[in-house]
Amino acid sequence: QVQLVESGGGLVQAGGSLRLSCAASGRTLSNRVMGWFRQAPGKEREFVATITRSGGNTYYADSVKGRFTCSRDNAKNTAYLQMNSLKPEDTAVYYCAASRIVYGASTIDSEVKYAYWGQGTQVTVSS
Repeated sequence: QVQLVESGGGLVQAGGSLRLSCAASGRTLSNRVMGWFRQAPGKEREFVATITRSGGNTYYADSVKGRFTCSRDNAKNTAYLQMNSLKPEDTAVYYCAASRIVYGASTIDSEVKYAYWGQGTQVTVSS
């Protein structure tokens, strides 16, 4: 079992930055794909970013490409989402997710393929 805890959310003005962390316990993250999703009020949860097991490859939603950066530190069993140039439309609850054990260098943008989820952290961007 993998337990994930997000932190780093908060209130920021448009144009500002936040760094979300996703710390894992219970099992190593080093053999799992990590993903970030978000859910705005009244909307369905949507894909934001994903990173391969080694951290060598990432993939982003078009809406955040060039502004958000996904990274990981397997030695610390932690994944990160650096969010720059934030916009009011980025306001949402952000979730990190971990896949089951994988053996390839893949990314995953479908939430149904993730097995473990954090509780979410609120990000609010004011205009």
